[in-house]
Amino acid sequence: MTCIPFDPEAIRALAAVLNETGLTEIEISEKDSRIRVVRAAPTIAAAPVAAVAAAKPAAPIAVAQTVDDASHPGAVTSPMVGVAYLSAEPNSAPFVSVGQLVAAGQTLLLIEAMKTYNQIKAPKAGTLVRILVSSGSPVEYGEPLMIVE
Repeated sequence: MTCIPFDPEAIRALAAVLNETGLTEIEISEKDSRIRVVRAAPTIAAAPVAAVAAAKPAAPIAVAQTVDDASHPGAVTSPMVGVAYLSAEPNSAPFVSVGQLVAAGQTLLLIEAMKTYNQIKAPKAGTLVRILVSSGSPVEYGEPLMIVE
């Protein structure tokens, strides 16, 4: 088992960025090491009188990702180098969201390569459990994009 060296101050700085920007996740990687800092999304509970209250978000936690997402059996990987887009247009709803049931062949996202938008479709039916890229981010060939279980 390999120990990944980390800088606690760098993790605190990443957690501060999460709090300042309202993001729920941030990741840095270098060679074979990757550190993700994740903050749980707010929990929504329904009160008996149909009032909805949001719980205070959990404190950010650091996760050293040692398992390669590309080896996950439900990983949807990029078939090309390009830029990932989670929706058809900047202000439109995303194609899919975490927790959604997807059908085999359903469009999950677009990858723009050489001014052509390529649909990336679900290889199998299942539940979308993770989205590993953000809209507008560059992707590499073979990079895991989403996890469908």
